[in-house]
Amino acid sequence: MKILVTGGAGFIGSNFVRYLLSHYPAYSLINLDKLTYAGNLDNLADISDYSQHQFVRGDIADAALVNRLASETEAIIHFAAETHVDRSILNAEDFIKTNVYGTYVLLEAARKYQHRRFVHISTDEVYGSRLEGFFNENDRLSPSSPYSASKASSDLLVASYHKTYGLPTIITRCSNNYGPYQFPEKLIPLMITNALEDKPLPVYGDGLYMRDWLYVLDHCGAIDRVLHQGLPGEIYNIGGQGDKSNLEVIRFILNVLGKPKSLMHSVKDRPGHDRRYAIDPEKIKHELGWEPTYSFETALEKTIAWYRDNPAWWGRVKSGEYQKMYEKIYGVAL
Repeated sequence: MKILVTGGAGFIGSNFVRYLLSHYPAYSLINLDKLTYAGNLDNLADISDYSQHQFVRGDIADAALVNRLASETEAIIHFAAETHVDRSILNAEDFIKTNVYGTYVLLEAARKYQHRRFVHISTDEVYGSRLEGFFNENDRLSPSSPYSASKASSDLLVASYHKTYGLPTIITRCSNNYGPYQFPEKLIPLMITNALEDKPLPVYGDGLYMRDWLYVLDHCGAIDRVLHQGLPGEIYNIGGQGDKSNLEVIRFILNVLGKPKSLMHSVKDRPGHDRRYAIDPEKIKHELGWEPTYSFETALEKTIAWYRDNPAWWGRVKSGEYQKMYEKIYGVAL
């Protein structure tokens, strides 16, 4: 199979590209990434000489480019997205262009070239917050931020292309991912790298916001199942069933690294901050036989070890424009 992967130089995308090449050596991949601040060719350094992997720098909103690449492939796995909630609050324009219009461009290309699969990677944030119980795939969407609203919009577009045109689309909605190569604007890599440098760890509000955590390699395995066994037109929630408060996560990181809790620094809360995300992954377990293989504690220790062993990688990305963004969001210097 020849697959077009979008956003394959980002965090989840690069882990999936690596996963797919190792599990399916007969497959070939075209990896399309714009290389924004979160896309990084260093994430692909160990597979740069693979003949089955072709990297193309470009924008998913570039219809001419997307059509050319789609004409050479038979499936699309769509990771490319603007994903940081805080950035979307500061300026939502890029989120609409990439997450909504860019998805439309890809759908049109997949329809034109009659692709066998279009797997759209979405997020549990489209459901909004839930204090008790769990969201399933039939629950209504209630996004709270410009980011999650843009993802919900793209989900609806993807679903419409199946209903209207019969395009074999599948939507996945995952909980918070963590693991190697994650840009340190996200909670876990930010806390790990700041702790390693003995810098303040910014904690929003009371720190009791609950998230379900999913190790990125478990997520890759789930996407594998969806690609090969998922039913067109379906939606699959992918969760790690590892609900933890932000404080629990941060304290675990500090404990593993032997750092003092005094590094935690309370900052002004984010506007519209969802209290709890919680999805039910029973459908993908029951229908496709997938479930996470890593415990939260084991996978987080592996993640901490990766960042501890790769200071050159995160040192390069925590510089320049990132520092300005960090100060604007958290109100403190990095």
